[in-house]
Amino acid sequence: MTTDQTALRNLAIEVLKENDQGSYTVPTKGLYPFQWNWDSCLTALGQAHFDEARAWTEIETLFAHQWPDGMVPHIVFHVYSDGYFPGPDVWGTNRPTATSGITQPAVAGFAVRRLFERASDRALAERKARELLPKIDKWHDWFYRNRDPEGEGLVAILHPWEAGRDNSVDWDEAFERVPTEGIAPYTRRDTEHADPSHRPTKAQYDRYLWLVEKFRSLGWDNARLHDASPFQVIDPGFNAILIRACADLADLADVLGETGIAAANRARAEKGVAALDALWSDKHGLYLCKDRTTGQLVESASLGGLLPAFSAIPVQRAAAIARTIERWSEAVPFIIPSQDPADPRFEPKRYWRGPVWLVTNYMIADGLAAIGEHGVAAHITRSSLDLITKSGFAEYYDPITAEPCGGGRFTWTAAMVLEFLDAARA
Repeated sequence: MTTDQTALRNLAIEVLKENDQGSYTVPTKGLYPFQWNWDSCLTALGQAHFDEARAWTEIETLFAHQWPDGMVPHIVFHVYSDGYFPGPDVWGTNRPTATSGITQPAVAGFAVRRLFERASDRALAERKARELLPKIDKWHDWFYRNRDPEGEGLVAILHPWEAGRDNSVDWDEAFERVPTEGIAPYTRRDTEHADPSHRPTKAQYDRYLWLVEKFRSLGWDNARLHDASPFQVIDPGFNAILIRACADLADLADVLGETGIAAANRARAEKGVAALDALWSDKHGLYLCKDRTTGQLVESASLGGLLPAFSAIPVQRAAAIARTIERWSEAVPFIIPSQDPADPRFEPKRYWRGPVWLVTNYMIADGLAAIGEHGVAAHITRSSLDLITKSGFAEYYDPITAEPCGGGRFTWTAAMVLEFLDAARA
């Protein structure tokens, strides 16, 4: 490792430690003062580079707040803070420790397998993996029971926040069905910590809140929410992460002798990969979202359609995704933008409508390297590290100028830097 890489590694560890609250990590101070679901699971990968035990604790803390029906919420409100909206009073989930009432991408199965395989402390890893295995399996089962009512093999998100890509172009059309009338007055906090022009619009926030209030009125009964939601979207990226997690959990379960969990998760993964193919678009060279309410594919070439490279899709599909990334890279200096730069709706600084995110870069590069697309994977890695050296540990980045956007000194960005440094060294 060169001196520059050593310095970058040390800075990444510094950011991770700075945002560490003892048993969980906040994404960044101020803007996001609580524990977020997929942030924590990906953060653990970074923590494992310098403290394996702390990495396991990060995921354990998240799953300590799993709901009885199996759902793992997208936010756990461990301590009081008025710096984030909507807070626990708005969600009203009545959990022993306050949580939100929706979930996030199911990356835990992938993260736990990776922690297990890399572990130096094998005894600790086996003990922690055995404890987490049935909890993650229960979460996976929850998804297919509550979000795939027809058993087609793909699950729907009921709120844009569940996908993690809050204001993606993918949601625009379906989101128009969500009313904006009748919501309680509110004051946003995110625009106090970040440039409002980089954040979702007020009209989008009104709809986010309408859905929260609708679900709260149903007592957060997950058996009822799917059919009651005017927003039901099958996101290929969200499903790909779940499919990868199922496959990884199956492999881990095999190693640990849990044959029942292995068989159930392998079946979910195989069915999901087969079902994804109906979302493929030759025109765009990626997968498209599907609006479950109308049954129509959504004409939006986004990061969500590239993320299936993270799962075991057919090699020819993954290769086509690699070519799409190469094509997009001709339009912007830094990759991977979260929307096709040729799309008139592309906004290089507005959250998930154009900017680059290192966490999705990491997942796509991981999947492409696994099928032999090493050139594109290496390009993604180099571009990611270039953004860090130019602009620091930001939440996300303008793919044209490399301007840092959103929050600063961001936890999962730092975690991904440690992962990319390892990949670059390899």
